[in-house]
Order: sequence, then C-alpha cells, then structure tokens
Amino acid sequence: MLPEVKRLFDRNRMWAERLKEINPDYFSNLAQQQSPEILWIGCADSRVPANQIIDLPPGEVFVHRNIANIVVHSDLNCLSVLQYAVEVLQVGWVIVCGHYGCGGVRASMMDDDNGLIDNWLNHIRNVQRLHSAELELLDDHRRERRLCELNVIEQVRNVAETTIVRDAWKAGAGPEVHGWIYGLGDGLLRQLCVQKRGDGELNVLRKSLEEDCDVHP
Repeated sequence: MLPEVKRLFDRNRMWAERLKEINPDYFSNLAQQQSPEILWIGCADSRVPANQIIDLPPGEVFVHRNIANIVVHSDLNCLSVLQYAVEVLQVGWVIVCGHYGCGGVRASMMDDDNGLIDNWLNHIRNVQRLHSAELELLDDHRRERRLCELNVIEQVRNVAETTIVRDAWKAGAGPEVHGWIYGLGDGLLRQLCVQKRGDGELNVLRKSLEEDCDVHP
C-alpha cells in the first residue's frame, strides 16, 4: 500500500476509535437505519462539507453534491436522490446550498474553452441570461457573487417544479425547499429563499445578501 494511502486508512482507524471511546455503540446504532430530516443539494467544492457546516453528525443529512449545486430535469442522478429523499426518507427540508467564490459560477462567466464541463456550465449561463439586466449593472466582483445567489434561487425553483415535489405537495405532504448560500470567508450561511407546499410563488427573502458579507473570498 502506498504511504499516502496508508495514512488515510490510519486516520480512518483513529477517527473510528475516537468515536467508539465516546460512545461504544455509535457505529452499531448508526448502522441500523438512516432517518434524516434534511436533503442537502450542494456544490462539490471540498471547502463546503454539508454536515460540518450545520454541525450535524452522520445520519442526519442526506447529501447530493455536484458542480455548482445545479438541479436540472435531465439529471437522473439528482432526481433519483430527490425521489428517494422525498418518497422513502420523507425529509422535511430540501436545502439547495451554494457558496460565494464558486469555481463553477466563475468559469461560466468566462469565454474559456473548458471542454466537457461547458455543457454543465451552460445551465448557469442560462441563469445569467435570465437575470442579465440586473447583473450588467454590477462590477465583476459583485456580478460573480450575485450570480452565485441567483443560481441558488433558480435551482430552488427547479426543485419545486419537479414532478417528485409537486406530486408530494398535491398529496398533502412533501418538504419545504430552501435556498441558502455559504460564505467561505466567514463560515456563515445566509438564507436566500424558501418555497413551501401551498405557496403560489417562491418567497425570495431579500434581493441580495451581499451587504451582510464582510469577507469577500
């Protein structure tokens, strides 16, 4: 085994031993079932780990992550996760969480040829076109940060428009869908929007939360 790989196994063993020292039944209890209340749809960025950000242990958050926290109706991976979370786990919340300084959002704003991933980034470019009048009034830094926010809001709309969520709401069940954004520079979450069963329109809580962010990564 390569030394670098062995180091990861060693760290895993020490982590497991620390938890068992605190609670000898930790893993046996965890293995019995999962009953999370939250589905987290987040960015694959390694700096944005769902459980750590909201300080919840394993088993409390069902997680799906991809580049720039995108939800599109042709992505069967994401839709399968959503269906399992809504219909089997019966989660109470779906949280779409983006973050400032998102590399996917930044790449979507440039003219560079990124290869295959450009097909994925086109979903963000569609958000940019939809809100072009607002974004064109901003300087480059603020435009990128605002697009990070707008991308979250549009993905919340996409979640709420899936047949999975709509059918659950029609049946008198289903989750609330929240849009959050995370600040890499201060570790804080901000709520952008929410849509609940029975709401006619998405409730955008504030036009922009940028003024709350003192740190600009």
